[in-house]
Amino acid sequence: MRRVPHVPGIITADQVLRTAESIAAIQDDEGGVPWPEGHIDAWNHIECLMALTVAGLRDEARRGYDWLVRHQRPDGSWPMRIRDGRPAEAAGESNHAAYIAVGVWHDLLVTGDEDFARALWPAVVRALGFVMGLQTTRGEILWQRDAEGRPADYALLTGCSSIHQGLRCGALLAERLGDPQPDWELAADRLGHVVAHHPEAFADKSRFSMDWYYPVLGGAVRGVDAVRRFDLEWDTFVEPGLGARCVSDQPWVTGAESCELVLALDSAGLRDRALTVFADMQHLRHEDGAYWTGWQFVNERHFPDERSGYTAAAVVLAADALARATPGSGIFRDAGGREARITGECGCERARA
Repeated sequence: MRRVPHVPGIITADQVLRTAESIAAIQDDEGGVPWPEGHIDAWNHIECLMALTVAGLRDEARRGYDWLVRHQRPDGSWPMRIRDGRPAEAAGESNHAAYIAVGVWHDLLVTGDEDFARALWPAVVRALGFVMGLQTTRGEILWQRDAEGRPADYALLTGCSSIHQGLRCGALLAERLGDPQPDWELAADRLGHVVAHHPEAFADKSRFSMDWYYPVLGGAVRGVDAVRRFDLEWDTFVEPGLGARCVSDQPWVTGAESCELVLALDSAGLRDRALTVFADMQHLRHEDGAYWTGWQFVNERHFPDERSGYTAAAVVLAADALARATPGSGIFRDAGGREARITGECGCERARA
């Protein structure tokens, strides 16, 4: 039975379904879900599949997972951008690869279809193998391998926070399927420690709101530390009545960042704040159920002039988390799992030296 989420006073189940249908409407003949510019990347594609699954559009979601399997490379990665079925940017991002574990675990939670999860399991194993190959001695995970296979020389906080969730979901999926992967759990412990305690491990992208909330969203920061993190930059990134900024230095709120912030706030137990931000960003809703990507509030115009599938997906996932409607609604709340187990020295001093 379909259980489409709704959040009383903010969004109805019919509206959530129409938003998910707006994602299905842009899905291509092969099952890919593109950006408005026409390219596809694995991370945003998977986010859209999760939203389709929440809304009960199972066939469309499964077509999207088939697309992932077809386009995965032997090393477990996906091209950074795919256009017309061919790589447009050949480098492979670690956070793109890790997110398939989140998507497949989410599908299993919502649908209970273990056979489908088993069919996708080899793709998950290959993808997390690619990710693990980019982990440093200190514990952070480098953000990409270039087209020639050379690893990047730095890591990204937002990307590593998302990878932390991917490794946690991968470990849960492995346990459910009877193929435990303790190395993934240890890698997540080391990564979570660095995300939570060692900002010097990452390139400075602090003007982006994602670097503010993603350590909470990905599960590495929880409890009083999460609340403190939100309080510290709340006035920097949140525009009352509009939503969350994408970057601190531009008068621009975006729907995807707003809804990811909602998910992060909900994960930290700050439900009232989450509901307020979710209500505030609804001005981006279009009459067809899709959502504008953003709003430039000085010029008072939508920017860019587009409605994006990934924004719609973030709305659906935020609605599900707030409504507790599907068995997958806690996938972000549960990303923290347990306290990271760090044995011996964490390696940070050695890496700095």
